Amino acid sequence: MPLFRLILKLLPWILLIALGVFLWRSFGDFFSDKEKQAPEVVVNYNTVLTSVEDLGKMELVRYNFKDVVEYQKNVSKWVPDSKIALIVSGEAVGCVDFAKITQADIEFQGDTLVQVALPEPEICYYKVDHSQSKVFSKENTYFQDAALVEEAFRYAENNVKRAAMNSGILKQTQVNAEKILKPILEEVTGRRVVLVQQRRIQNPQLPPKR
Repeated sequence: MPLFRLILKLLPWILLIALGVFLWRSFGDFFSDKEKQAPEVVVNYNTVLTSVEDLGKMELVRYNFKDVVEYQKNVSKWVPDSKIALIVSGEAVGCVDFAKITQADIEFQGDTLVQVALPEPEICYYKVDHSQSKVFSKENTYFQDAALVEEAFRYAENNVKRAAMNSGILKQTQVNAEKILKPILEEVTGRRVVLVQQRRIQNPQLPPKR
């Protein structure tokens, strides 16, 4: 009898514990997942087309340069000049812009010949390859290292263009145009192709009105 009474007294607690275990197993995962769940990320994007460009330039030659550039800048007459030395790798590309060719530049002569007037060769772009270039030395920069290095690289980039022009990149572009374009055009037209340079007559500039 004492044991039976003890069981009766403990029965409500046993039922309460059992109910708690049941509820935890049923809904515990729900609450724990809410805490561990990664925050939802919503990305909104709207890509806008700003312009469309017709690319008519054919790259015909690339000049690669390696140079040591010394850039010196006078800061003040009271202090020594700032000096930056760079080991520079750069390139310049020569091309012909076919977008400048008009119908008047293509002339058929008889049944076997076609003459095409090409635009003047030009430098498409020139640049310094920063991944292959580095600062070799710095002197008297007076805490202006970043600005002076940027100026030095800008000078070096302009030097790439000058070096390409002095090395005859435009002449080589014209020669390569003959080698590459003539066979292509002759295959397409079935005629002998003669390439000449465009001759554009520019109107003389009038003096400004007073």
